[in-house]
Amino acid sequence: MKLLNEMELNFKALSINEGFARSCVAAFCVQANPSLDEITDIKTAVSEAVTNCVVHAYPSIPGNVCIKVKLYDNSVDIEIIDNGIGIEDFEKAKEPFYTSKPNEERSGMGFAVMESFMDNLELKNNVNKGLIVKMQKFFKKQNNIAVGE
Repeated sequence: MKLLNEMELNFKALSINEGFARSCVAAFCVQANPSLDEITDIKTAVSEAVTNCVVHAYPSIPGNVCIKVKLYDNSVDIEIIDNGIGIEDFEKAKEPFYTSKPNEERSGMGFAVMESFMDNLELKNNVNKGLIVKMQKFFKKQNNIAVGE
């Protein structure tokens, strides 16, 4: 696996920034020539992860979200990092329909959606408090790489 490019994006955990984050990550991944379905999967997973930061990580005051992306010739690694309140029980949080905010009409499907659209999903406690969501997507075909040409 050859590292082609990498980027880091920082922004406030505001719902208006969810579309911005999704579009930035998708645009960055285009250079590896993924399929339209693969880009759609990545956009959906990033949307879910950022929405979780906005809704759950910072219950009172919006904090910061950091997205780190590493693009390889056959895959992409994405980390969504917050310094919010964190998650005590990862397994419970990953259960379909579980939500910590049932009064706000949340479906509790965020992590299930991320798992279904990405090839790997890992949750880790952030050393600085908060959560790191690590996702990986493999590209199905050998892509014609545009980077460095």
